[in-house]
Amino acid sequence: MAPMPKPGSKVLPRVPEAVLKRLKRREDARLLKYNLDLIKKIRRLETREELLKRAENYTKEYSLKEREEIHNIRMAKRHGNYYIPSEARLAFVIRIRGVNQIPPKPRKILKLFRLKQINNGIFIKLNKATTNMLRIIEPYVTWGYPNLKSVKALIYKRGFAKINKQRIGLTANGLIKKALGKKDIICIEDLVHEIFTVGENFKYASNFLWPFKLNTPTGGWRKKTNNYVEGGDFGNRQEKINELLRRMV
Repeated sequence: MAPMPKPGSKVLPRVPEAVLKRLKRREDARLLKYNLDLIKKIRRLETREELLKRAENYTKEYSLKEREEIHNIRMAKRHGNYYIPSEARLAFVIRIRGVNQIPPKPRKILKLFRLKQINNGIFIKLNKATTNMLRIIEPYVTWGYPNLKSVKALIYKRGFAKINKQRIGLTANGLIKKALGKKDIICIEDLVHEIFTVGENFKYASNFLWPFKLNTPTGGWRKKTNNYVEGGDFGNRQEKINELLRRMV
């Protein structure tokens, strides 16, 4: 038998068991959400540290390669020789002419390179096959060897991903990690490094990027029907492509 309450004391209402269970479920859910948020925060911090470490390593690698080139040039000059740098492995190709009066073979190669519109541009790995194709479509494109600054400017300012055949802005590293994580490319710095160094996963990185849509260069073109060496626009500009890209990005 329950004890009788003392005279003058307040009697607390009895809480139904269903209410107590509901309160406990809410508390458990709140605690679970707190733990999950904490785990996500820790993972984000770990990922950020890893990305910063990768970016730092890439910066050291670029700097070391640049200093090595300068050292080789100085040593060659000191001994009265000439230093010939290694052949370029990366090219950036820009379409400069439309669809009128294009023979079937160049038209097919332009389609293969995904250069479907004027001022579209793509990164290409230079080898015997791609060099021969560039010779065939030379009257319709201009190309050259982009430096690190140009590669970064293109990807950061004009870079879009091709996801499910849709053009998606590179607004988060998660998009890159989801598409290229299996290739150890998890952030935009990894993407820049893979493109610039023409790594073993260059094909996947290049295909992940939607063809760049560039502006008409500031000041306009000179003469699209003439070769660059003749004062025109089409053909190989070598390192001069970087000056053109600064006017088009």
